[in-house]
Amino acid sequence: MARLSKVVPDAPAAVQAEEPMEETLEQPVEQPVEAAGTLERGLAVLRTVAADPARPARATDLARATGLARSTVDRVVGTLVHLGYLRTDGREVRLAPRLMELGEAYLAGDGLRDALAPAAVRLAEELDESVSLAVRDGDEVRFVVQVTRRRTMSVSFRVGDVLPVDRCAAGLALLDPDAPWAEDDQLIEPGLIAVAVPVRDGRGAAVCAISVVSHTSRHTAAGLRDHCLPALRRTVEEMETTLRDRSSLPPPRLDPGREAADGAQAAKRQLGMGFLQSLARGLAVLVALGSARGGLTLADCAKVTGLPRASVRRAVQTLERLGYATATGGARFALLPRVLEFGYAHLSGLTFGEIVQPHLADLVARVRESASVAVLSGDDVVYVARVQTVSLMSVNLTVGTRLPAYATSMGRVLLAELPEERLASIVPRRLSARTVTSRSELRALLRRAAADGYALVDQELEEGVRSIAVPVRDRTGRVVAAVNVATHAGRATPAALMNDVLPALRETAARMEADLAHTRAAADE
Repeated sequence: MARLSKVVPDAPAAVQAEEPMEETLEQPVEQPVEAAGTLERGLAVLRTVAADPARPARATDLARATGLARSTVDRVVGTLVHLGYLRTDGREVRLAPRLMELGEAYLAGDGLRDALAPAAVRLAEELDESVSLAVRDGDEVRFVVQVTRRRTMSVSFRVGDVLPVDRCAAGLALLDPDAPWAEDDQLIEPGLIAVAVPVRDGRGAAVCAISVVSHTSRHTAAGLRDHCLPALRRTVEEMETTLRDRSSLPPPRLDPGREAADGAQAAKRQLGMGFLQSLARGLAVLVALGSARGGLTLADCAKVTGLPRASVRRAVQTLERLGYATATGGARFALLPRVLEFGYAHLSGLTFGEIVQPHLADLVARVRESASVAVLSGDDVVYVARVQTVSLMSVNLTVGTRLPAYATSMGRVLLAELPEERLASIVPRRLSARTVTSRSELRALLRRAAADGYALVDQELEEGVRSIAVPVRDRTGRVVAAVNVATHAGRATPAALMNDVLPALRETAARMEADLAHTRAAADE
């Protein structure tokens, strides 16, 4: 769905060095971006890349769109790449999954998603319709929970997407929260209908709206209202009871990340003038504000980040002025839903394969051999991502290929995580002269793979094919996939794979795990 992005004022393209945060964040609101502080410049670049995330931008495009000098853009992009929020592919700049931690900071600190999503899921299952939760964001509403029923005609909204407040049921419910319900009869798109009811907190304020969304192929607007309104009202009562008891809810499970002071200083020493320390510190403040329900005081934020209180205050002033944070009372500052505009909707929709693919490409460029990622499906591995080198002799496999797990390096590291009783169903059979067919020997190899953290398989699947693999873990530490490098036996000895490939393979798996930790993509999707 197309959405309008805010236009950044034009500004002269003068080359400017990074200004200390303490000196630049007291500028007037109407100043052009080039004259603004470093944090504001960084957010302008992120906002520009996120405005059309499917279309990679180049530094010249970013300079033109933001009004920043090309040298400034280069330093901003370099800093954001170092932080893991952007990645570069040649001269193109793209969003990186770690950027989702900005949106996650808002969602975790606000708490509506975590508190109300379970009831939304139950309502979607009861009605067999899609259900959304949306909050007010200026003249728009922004989705914070989306439970979609998969059909040929299904809702394509994602968490972080926005709609005009006066053109959708959720927005109309928040514009007039005293009305018993609000209705969208194809206001936003032909065929799309919705019914929404506001949800109030313990003080009686309408903090969000819950919508049931369907299509005219299933209901008329009146028919949808009759179908869903009783269950919708029961769910709202349940949600409002939950919000009255929010003080008893667990704190947000959000790690603000690295300690900002030490991390920024170390990066500055490593990268020199190419690293904008005040931008890194400002973004660390943004993330830290989401680490407690209702936000943090400046003093608490300084403790969380390890930054001077003056630096925290100026970062918060910038975030507040730009509409990303607000004072909530009790000297606390909390994030606002506008933070989700930094690519959250796009990144949350990435598949597992799309997340790991760039890291595979980097690995192949480094080791000059083909690499793959696979998941376990029954007793087989299924390839979900692959990058193949161009050579006269190459391992010819594609995404979707299934191979017996017991005879592959990726299969071995995946099987190594299974309980003994689960392995009882595996009956190894000979695939080459080197295939291990003894169950006891296979069990020993799996125990060794678990202990070593890798598996090397030498021509057991097919004569001439040699591969080495390591596991890929999710945020809980559970093995969800494996990544390998495969080659012809004539090009690399087992010792060469161990010495030259294994370190790069482990580094690649660590980068994949870092990205997966910030997303909800499932390996078996």
